[in-house]
Amino acid sequence: MQVLKFGGSSVANPENIKRAVEIIKHKSQNEPTIVVVSALGGITNQLLEAGRTAAKGDELYKEIIHAITTRHLELVKSLLPLTDQSSTLSFVMQRCHEIEDICNGVYLLREFSSKTEDRLIAYGELLSSWILSAHLSATGNHNVWKDARELIRTDVHFTKAVVDYNATNHRLQEFFFPASSNLYVLPGFIASDPNGNTTTLGRGGSDYTAAILGAAIEASVVEIWTDVSGMMTADPRLVSNAKDIPTLSYQEAMELSHFGAKVIYPPTIQPVMTKKIPVVIKNTFAPDDPGTLIQAHSKVNGTPIRGISSIKNIALLSLEGSGMVGIPGFSKRLFEALANQEINVVLITQASSEHSI
Repeated sequence: MQVLKFGGSSVANPENIKRAVEIIKHKSQNEPTIVVVSALGGITNQLLEAGRTAAKGDELYKEIIHAITTRHLELVKSLLPLTDQSSTLSFVMQRCHEIEDICNGVYLLREFSSKTEDRLIAYGELLSSWILSAHLSATGNHNVWKDARELIRTDVHFTKAVVDYNATNHRLQEFFFPASSNLYVLPGFIASDPNGNTTTLGRGGSDYTAAILGAAIEASVVEIWTDVSGMMTADPRLVSNAKDIPTLSYQEAMELSHFGAKVIYPPTIQPVMTKKIPVVIKNTFAPDDPGTLIQAHSKVNGTPIRGISSIKNIALLSLEGSGMVGIPGFSKRLFEALANQEINVVLITQASSEHSI
């Protein structure tokens, strides 16, 4: 069994979805396939904007919801024959009414909590995956749509929940191993806590969903389909002669993604690394390109440098003073203060004299 994940750009419009479906049809001929789908490009930001606008007491949120609704309805009409549209249009309208109900509540309370945020932005993936599944069915590709919230269990850390792997793996294996379908479609990014509340895995979390699924069922491969042909030696927006990287080790991919490479969501590598499941970054718009293969060991290419990454908007903080020398506890206090504010520390240096961090 293999896992294919399609990002927002790959399902942004009818033409892109048709491209994705052709890839799915070709791939699913070889072995059973699980497809993980992101929200349509830009929809998650619009849902967040609607919630934040409502929290300010601004009725403009209704126009944002109307735009979201219209885009999905037009997508259904473009992808499905008239005889197959009714149930999917009904699904879209029902979900969009729920979006409006949530935003109405936010507007009345003037409160947009992280719990409500997760509930609201989950609709992007629910809508896109359902529409993709309907299009697959309409083109003769029988598939089973499954809500990922019923399978992936997390803690209650809303907007960036931590996965409970024991509970999640048990649910995934219980669902997929006896199942007889050759093709499954799931929304990425979303999960649920022990109380059944919707949680999300962090922005970019659809990659993570694919890796969680792949590790649980010990997939033959996890393919991340996006709008670039793999990871590159540098950011092509900044470096004109950046080149594709054909192979990376898990450790190299984790380093590059953690330090700014946007092609893959950083936590994605961890679940597949323990099971040694290969990950391939592929381009939906150039499917014949080889992409980047991420596996246990990368090929030696004659240079110790695999790639150069960059992070914008990073702060350098120095704590120093002669009163720190030989006094225990300064490091604990500094990093505890940062951790309490959920600030991520990417690099630490300390003087050998102990008087500066």
